[in-house]
Amino acid sequence: MLERTVVKMRRLKFWRFWFVVLAFGFWYSDLAYATPSTTYWTTCTPDVQPYGVWHITYDSYFSVGRKGSKQGDFPTDVGLTVGVLPYEKLNMEAGFDLLEPTDDPLFFNAKLGTPEGSLFEGSPAISAGLWNVGTEKGITNFNIWHFVVGKTLPQNLGRLHGGAYFGSTNTLKDSDGDVHKKGFMIGWDKGFNPVKDEKGEFNRFVLAGDYASGENAIGGGGVGLYVYFTRNIDLLFGPVWFNDTDLNGDYKWTLQLDINF
Repeated sequence: MLERTVVKMRRLKFWRFWFVVLAFGFWYSDLAYATPSTTYWTTCTPDVQPYGVWHITYDSYFSVGRKGSKQGDFPTDVGLTVGVLPYEKLNMEAGFDLLEPTDDPLFFNAKLGTPEGSLFEGSPAISAGLWNVGTEKGITNFNIWHFVVGKTLPQNLGRLHGGAYFGSTNTLKDSDGDVHKKGFMIGWDKGFNPVKDEKGEFNRFVLAGDYASGENAIGGGGVGLYVYFTRNIDLLFGPVWFNDTDLNGDYKWTLQLDINF
């Protein structure tokens, strides 16, 4: 059952990190960080951590009023990510996550992306990357590649993202052991109640939701609310549900703290 490892979509082993960099045509030394940017439950966002900005996340997934291991909590996810490319039109992030308590807690990830309007006027944001690369073959090596395109909607309707993913045949399976290694993702977010600080304007609240297809460990979705105490500190909360409840259990609540520095 893969220890019901929650995959918040953020991870990458050191030597595989170099493989990802080379695959995208880049070489950047002395890196071994992790945790990909996410919308809510999935990595369905083209956002990439800015250069030199570090991101700490503390994510919990818990059930309320239920008993038994099937309905129990997921491991707590503590992750670190950093932006590593000093370019305006091309960004890259890399990082790692620790999921505790589990037997094999370490996961790695990396992502490359370009923001809206960087390719041509009106062009969408695009990102591609690899996440949930675990250290135990056949147990935690999900090795999930993903490709996402996103665009700001007119009439102040927020941002819409869509993409696809595929991963390891050894680990992306349903509760019966059948392989479900690929699927699609969709996400949406919208900020409101703008406030100002010394650096300018940012949204105090962001409503976000996403979904990943597939009868596997990452199949599912949720809707939640980000509350920004400052532009660099926010708290996210809301429910998450799953496509295969025999694998991940019934829906859970998530509480996530994010800090940029």
